[in-house]
Amino acid sequence: MHQADNGMPIQYMVVEPYVYHTLKSIVGTEVVIETTRGSIRGNLKDVKPDHVVLMAGDSSFFIRTAEIIWIMPDN
Repeated sequence: MHQADNGMPIQYMVVEPYVYHTLKSIVGTEVVIETTRGSIRGNLKDVKPDHVVLMAGDSSFFIRTAEIIWIMPDN
């Protein structure tokens, strides 16, 4: 990990533009998201460059896009 002049580590974030734009196009739909920790299904509420917000029941889940393996519609 690199360090800035002030000695603090520099954090890098990779944004996958095609994934981001595809996810933005399906906001409001029911999806299944497979993550490195398992799968979760719910309504895709919001998409940001570094995370998505999934509503499952009464709970909101904030899932880092770096942890997403795949996403599919939940029909």
